[in-house]
Amino acid sequence: MESQPQGAKIERDDNHCYRVLSQIEAPADLRKLTVDDLPEVCADIRRFLIDHLSEHPGHFASSMGAVELTVALHYVFNTPYDRIVWDVGHQAYGHKLLTGRRQRFDTNRTYGGLSGFPNPDESPYDTFTAGHASNSISAALGMATATLLDGDNPRRNVVAVIGDASISGGLAFEGLNNAANSTNNLLIILNDNDMSIDHNTGSLNSYLAHLTASPGYNKIRYGLYRMLRGLRLVGERGRGSILRFNNSLKSLLGGEQNIFEGLNIRYFGPFDGHDVGNLVRVMSDIKDMQGPRILHLKTVKGKGYEPAEKDPATWHAPGKFDPATGERKGASEGSRPKYQDIFGKTLLELARKDERIVVITAAMPSGTSVSIVQEELPERTYDVGISEGHAVTFAGGLAKEGMRPYCAIYSSFLQRGYDHIIHDVAIQRLPVTFCIDRAGLVGEDGVTHHGAFDIAYLRSIPGMTIIAPRNGTFLRHALYTSTLNNDGPMAIRYPRGSARECDFTAPLRELAKGTGEKLREGNDVIILSLGTVADDAVKAAERVSSQSGIETAVYDMIYAKPLDWRILEEAGRSGLPIITVEDGTIAGGMGSAVLEWLADHGYHNRVARLGIPDEFITQGSIGQLKAQCGFDADGIERAIVKLVKEIKE
Repeated sequence: MESQPQGAKIERDDNHCYRVLSQIEAPADLRKLTVDDLPEVCADIRRFLIDHLSEHPGHFASSMGAVELTVALHYVFNTPYDRIVWDVGHQAYGHKLLTGRRQRFDTNRTYGGLSGFPNPDESPYDTFTAGHASNSISAALGMATATLLDGDNPRRNVVAVIGDASISGGLAFEGLNNAANSTNNLLIILNDNDMSIDHNTGSLNSYLAHLTASPGYNKIRYGLYRMLRGLRLVGERGRGSILRFNNSLKSLLGGEQNIFEGLNIRYFGPFDGHDVGNLVRVMSDIKDMQGPRILHLKTVKGKGYEPAEKDPATWHAPGKFDPATGERKGASEGSRPKYQDIFGKTLLELARKDERIVVITAAMPSGTSVSIVQEELPERTYDVGISEGHAVTFAGGLAKEGMRPYCAIYSSFLQRGYDHIIHDVAIQRLPVTFCIDRAGLVGEDGVTHHGAFDIAYLRSIPGMTIIAPRNGTFLRHALYTSTLNNDGPMAIRYPRGSARECDFTAPLRELAKGTGEKLREGNDVIILSLGTVADDAVKAAERVSSQSGIETAVYDMIYAKPLDWRILEEAGRSGLPIITVEDGTIAGGMGSAVLEWLADHGYHNRVARLGIPDEFITQGSIGQLKAQCGFDADGIERAIVKLVKEIKE
């Protein structure tokens, strides 16, 4: 098929530029076309994605690489009756375009618009929530088993689409093992582009790359299977013994065994994932087979746009760009450093002085800026792939032998390592530092990525220390403080985006454990803030002072655990109303801890808690979402005025 000319400018007329795509409002329309029409559908989708994502940013390279796969799936399978379960969902933009959301695609990842990931609340074609890696096989297996139990007639096919990075996750292997040992008709499509966000690591990635060295065998095997099945010499009955014989023969002749066939899961591939006509033929042939199957496709991340093909990591989510030149717009946020970069630069500074410091990330070296340390100290930097649980226990093992491990993981991803934090780190009081990136609201990535729960899920762990620095300078102080910690695990949480201030020249100092700071005097209301919302709290206090004469004292608690009991005792004795503010869930968060302390010590101050409410939050800009949740400066100001008014009444 012809791809979009590299660097060509796209016209923004749906009816003319996207001749075939503009006629498709649902997969049923796609299935009215001939196979020969499908390359033009793929070209239209790529033109559409280049045009729209250049102005309305999102996940670019993954969706560009999965176009033919997406078209073939909806052409062969009777969606939404047949189920497609996407893993992560970075690659699902083409899916959205084919399932009735083309006209609204400009609202993708915006407040009140389309989710950037598959979302069952948005469309019946989105069969399962996506956003975190490695869950598709388990979810799809459950759905495939349900169709057998329900006796669905006609047969309902279930397909899991998983990438080569995601399939290395532990949950994916658990799903594969269960699929191989249960009655099901699950089809697993392995979208192998040799990339996650950063380059894949680990032996499984090397193994998948090696599989591509034998396409001749797979072509002959698949052709022979089609011929024998057409002659009715091979059927589904007895397939297990035939499969085992086939696997044994291949292992004997080739001196190796396919890992999937070793699980007695029928394997097909690898095939060219960009040959849409052949994909349709292959999927049509294998879709009605009995038993679990894996279809292995080789694709190119960023396919059809040269800059993305050359640098898929950068073009994973490139922001706005010029389609004609590939120049990214607004890639620099000016002189204000990102929190992740402050973390990376400071940790490198500390690691130069302390040879015990090692750094671990789970497939996100660039996303967490662990790459800054990795570039200079590769022998002390470990990217363990999509395996957060392993990352935590691996860190525990390092700490047990005297190292000082730093685990840099996004807040919402660290949730998957919760048991490991308790069992393999906290019980043994090991000095592992969890550097929790993307803590709090993250913006356009939405519900699956907000770091809402880390304070709540860590606060209950005995011996855990939690710091939330209010700016970049305090993040540096927090990291320095962690190097002095010998009391057990410590968590440092910081948000996505740029820091308001960061002084790289200021001497690093220890933040005394369980000690906060007063930022503003006041004798009418007390605000206890945690983290970067301190700026909003001070701003609200200044406003309400000038407009209403209400004087509000503002404290930065710094530590979510242990709390500064001196500040709490002062607040309790004052009898003043208290407002707690945090960029995290109020259910079990810092505000809950304040209430518990006051109750335990016999104080009865009126307390209002601000933060992320007890609900899942949609996508949007950080400002929009903070306003929705009521803890931006305006929301804090309203809370102060309301609290004072209620007390006076």
